[in-house]
Amino acid sequence: MAQFFEIHSQDPQPRLIRRSVNILLQGGVIVYPTDSSYALGCRIGDKPALERMRSIRNLDHQHNFTLVCRDLSEITTYARIDNQAFRLLKRLTPGPYTFIYQATKQVPRRLLHPRRKTIGIRVPDNVICRTLLAELGQPILSTTLMLPADDRPLTDPYEMRTLLDREVELVIDGGFCGLEPTTVVDMAQEPPLVLRQGKGDASRFDRE
Repeated sequence: MAQFFEIHSQDPQPRLIRRSVNILLQGGVIVYPTDSSYALGCRIGDKPALERMRSIRNLDHQHNFTLVCRDLSEITTYARIDNQAFRLLKRLTPGPYTFIYQATKQVPRRLLHPRRKTIGIRVPDNVICRTLLAELGQPILSTTLMLPADDRPLTDPYEMRTLLDREVELVIDGGFCGLEPTTVVDMAQEPPLVLRQGKGDASRFDRE
């Protein structure tokens, strides 16, 4: 049975944040809020938890997961970023963007695009999410919480608890956080290519 934590969206309770992180460290899959929608997450490198997330969403092994990071310094551990790209990211993070970059050797091979060796990364502008990441001290491996029969993410934490009670270890109720997906930008090519227009303003890439 999944645990259910009601965490304040602007002033997260430290006790509940610590308990949430302990669940991740013990191999749990959690549901948590971001600045675009709710997401499924697990600890990076946790293969059994990764496979459970694939099962929940009925994803094949070509699906690209995202590393949700707490800040720019953490991003540079997992993605190859030059000075120009760093300046761009500094302006756009935290925010509702997913950036595709060439991965470093710190990223497990099973998480990479099979041909291009790239990884998706993002820094959400959500207080609960960033507090979790700060306590965890490493990225959360994530995918949008959208079930196989649905065409948009789940938004009601109580419905999530009902549907996923036996599939995840924790559902965090952080209030409504939206339905619109992130804007996805492929930064592994020049010039950067917007792969999906979402919540983040993509027009600025026309000027880069």
